[in-house]
Amino acid sequence: LVIGVLGLCLAACGGGRDASASGSNDVAAPNGTSRDRLMAVAGVAPALVPASRQEAARFLTQATFGPTEAEVDHLMAIGYEAWLKEQFEASQPELSHQAYWEMRNTALNKANPGNGAGADELLHSFWAHALAGPDQLRQRLAFALSEIFVVSWADACGADNIRGVASYLDMLGRQAFGSYRSLLEAVTLHPVMGCYLSHMRNQKEDPITGRVPDENFAREIMQLFSIGLHELQPDGSLKLDGNGQPIETYNANDIAGLARVFTGWSWDCPTWPQEGCFLWGEGRADGSATGRQFVNNMRPYSRYHASSEKRFLGVTIDASAFFPSPEGDLGVALDTLARHPNVGPFIGKQLIQRLVTSNPSPAYVQRVAAAFKQSGGSLREVVRAVLLDPEARDTAAALSSTTFGKVREPILRLSAVLRGVGVHSDTGYYLVSPTQEPATALNQAPMRSPSVFNFFRPGFVPPNSATAKAGLVAPEMQLVHETSAAGYTTFMTNLMFAGVGAVWRHARGAESRDRQSRVDGGLPRAWRHHG
Repeated sequence: LVIGVLGLCLAACGGGRDASASGSNDVAAPNGTSRDRLMAVAGVAPALVPASRQEAARFLTQATFGPTEAEVDHLMAIGYEAWLKEQFEASQPELSHQAYWEMRNTALNKANPGNGAGADELLHSFWAHALAGPDQLRQRLAFALSEIFVVSWADACGADNIRGVASYLDMLGRQAFGSYRSLLEAVTLHPVMGCYLSHMRNQKEDPITGRVPDENFAREIMQLFSIGLHELQPDGSLKLDGNGQPIETYNANDIAGLARVFTGWSWDCPTWPQEGCFLWGEGRADGSATGRQFVNNMRPYSRYHASSEKRFLGVTIDASAFFPSPEGDLGVALDTLARHPNVGPFIGKQLIQRLVTSNPSPAYVQRVAAAFKQSGGSLREVVRAVLLDPEARDTAAALSSTTFGKVREPILRLSAVLRGVGVHSDTGYYLVSPTQEPATALNQAPMRSPSVFNFFRPGFVPPNSATAKAGLVAPEMQLVHETSAAGYTTFMTNLMFAGVGAVWRHARGAESRDRQSRVDGGLPRAWRHHG
């Protein structure tokens, strides 16, 4: 029994060592089938069908929230390409995260006025989609994107409006298979991002008062969401100057120029474009009819938009004394960022890290970056290249490698266990409570990063470790310390015996769990389902 439980608790490694809506800016991929496009980029044709159940489970570990017996059978029957086609065409769940939150908010307020929905309801929806959603690849990619284009309900804006965070997660799902350019615009204009990185209500400079535009979003959209800190080769390695030093992608002047672009954007509310709407918005954050401002894209307010010249990344937007155009300036800025040669390797490598392996070879990164470039920034083609790359699919090479694979982050460990044992929700609400506490839970909860830099950084190296000596990175290890390791083991052990998700008002009049395990013969065999 102990061996069985510890095996599930400590199965943290992913990748090679694991056995178990298009946007308006989409650009057509090269002619030919997806298999032809992959061969053109990678130069190698992947196997059409997994050679074994182990290989099928390994692929599903990378592409979903965890393999199930049924999904392994299905993948073995139809092969990789057909499975990807199904997933790319799969409809999103009828009940979105926002719709679920609003439904529960209405029900809770009706039962107890003033006691509406909060973070728990967002998490219930996340886990329902992750564990039972048929569009597994979309959900998995939306989660990966949430760790690159970060917002957090731990922030004051998110804590006051979980509904908006639910809407943001829905947006990532809608954009997951579209163009990078479309995603970047959707991220930029979402009010939760505007609040989180403070370009909402950002005003033009005022020489009299000395006010200058807020530079926070201008800095982070370059550093974290698009081009990174240093110029990159197509394979993700650093470009060096004549002195052998990395070349910075931007400087303080670029930040200041781009910050002027992100002025004059604020709430969408019924009195737009009046001053009060720009400064304070209208309506409520609790999901009432006038709370649209927390989920609708921000609107432009020309009177607050900088009309001065804007220089950044080699581009100049001329001054416009009479009719400043927030929309036009934004389009130029986002086009400039999306076309930067760094985006393919910078974003591509992070998606490889989130889905497949922490230390991809330069050749792997270059093939994925080439897919990005050749498809005009299609995330669908990038994900296909990530998952079907020979380096991702060669199980034998991965198992013999000392650098391939990744530590599975706690959320994905939990989802893999719950999906692997066939979890069902007794209540239908998937009551997984917040899991961010390191001493008692996972030290990680969905959409609750402690900062814009995510739960862990892509280049994190555990200090004084074998990983450091080998010159490798292990991003997810940034979550691991003595307290979190003990807390995770305790949490998972309790899950095996007691289930997870408290149900306080059970029909039998006693507390129980939303998902309960039955341990028989030393291993968790099934999960009870009461209808």
